[in-house]
Amino acid sequence: MEVQEYNVIMNNQKLGRGFTLIELLVVIAIIGILASIVLASLNTARKKGRDARRVSDMKQVQLALELFFDSNDSQYPIGNASPGYDMTNSATLDLAPAYIPALPVDPVNLGANVYKYVGTTDNGNLTQCAADTCISYNLRAVVEQAQAGYTTVNGTLLGDCTSSGTPNTSLNYCVSS
Repeated sequence: MEVQEYNVIMNNQKLGRGFTLIELLVVIAIIGILASIVLASLNTARKKGRDARRVSDMKQVQLALELFFDSNDSQYPIGNASPGYDMTNSATLDLAPAYIPALPVDPVNLGANVYKYVGTTDNGNLTQCAADTCISYNLRAVVEQAQAGYTTVNGTLLGDCTSSGTPNTSLNYCVSS
């Protein structure tokens, strides 16, 4: 008797055998919104990660420059003409492999996103040096996210790292001796 009652009850109830189209569309829309929020946050995290690598690279190059300075009669490398040496070409900046295994390359390494170096003749970093006159230097990396310690500087590498340049400049991480 119990089996017959169960069959009658089950036949009288409407069995939901799937989702309606509206339910599926709502779930897909919610997943899409959540995915876009996660991707936007991930993009910001990627920018900060690339900037952290740039700062680390600049500190490594700074250490290599100090090692070079100690080994070369208190002189830094010359680099090349203004607006500063593009460190992706290691032929002119003679740091690798004696002072650093290899010169670092910007994570993006396109256009303005290259590491720059210039040797200068004074601690104010206003005059580019020639042979045997480099007593200071200026390093720059273009960063993507504004953070404490980053400065807006003019297009050349000559000048104080804390000064502002022309209004249309990009944000830089700057290190000088």
